[in-house]
Amino acid sequence: MTYKRILTVQDISCVGQCSLTVALPILSVCGNETVMLPSAVLSTHTGGFKKPNFRDLSEDIPKISAHWEREGIYFDAIYTGYLGSVSQIDMVRDVMQRNGKPGCVKIVDPAMGDYGKLYAGFDEEYALAMRKLVAEADVALPNITEAAMLTGSEYRTEYDEAYIKELMEKLRALGTGAVVLTGVSYDSAHTGAAVMDEKGAFSYYRHAKFEKGWHGTGDIFASAFTGAYMGGKSMAEAARIAADFAYRCIEVSQGDPTHTYGTKFELALPDLMGMLGR
Repeated sequence: MTYKRILTVQDISCVGQCSLTVALPILSVCGNETVMLPSAVLSTHTGGFKKPNFRDLSEDIPKISAHWEREGIYFDAIYTGYLGSVSQIDMVRDVMQRNGKPGCVKIVDPAMGDYGKLYAGFDEEYALAMRKLVAEADVALPNITEAAMLTGSEYRTEYDEAYIKELMEKLRALGTGAVVLTGVSYDSAHTGAAVMDEKGAFSYYRHAKFEKGWHGTGDIFASAFTGAYMGGKSMAEAARIAADFAYRCIEVSQGDPTHTYGTKFELALPDLMGMLGR
């Protein structure tokens, strides 16, 4: 089994089971050395909690990157999630250049919008800056909202395979090597992930859809995909594993009205190991 050193760049929501609090254990269970570069620290995530304490760590990012460079610390893959500002996007592009090994795999989850809208605090300038980062990615992991915004396409809630392929082809035309598009639902009972690899080959994997959405499942999918892919799984296999694991995380979290802010993903980590054949 390969043992890769993966850097993940995103925020820490101390409570909320998303971002780095899910990325670190999931990437580690996949058998990788996992290094973090936090973009911000929040007392909780922003979904369902009131006015979390927030500390921006932008000024630390270049200093950490420079220290790693002095120490000769470089990465097999760099995986990005939520970034808080245009300046952080530019910093991450620099980190990818400075701290990636030759052939470093750059995996970008744009993490900027859903349901046809940008997240609070983001604007068109941010979307344009994210387009530059996605264009440099070996693999981009957008949802349909993000794919439409990044490519200047119409956002649709009802669509067919032709629309999905068009979004993915437009992303690849920006320069992105491969695209894994999440939240692809051709009917109300199912959802899944579409994959267009670096050669343009298309595949789609679907599973049953829960009625209620859960915070953090996008981060769970992206982390499991990155871990499986860097562990030697094909892109389509990694997307299938990530989708099945995200589903399992929701499944084990059902029926507890006191725990609605994130999934109990920890309970599903043994299932992920089984999916990986470990």
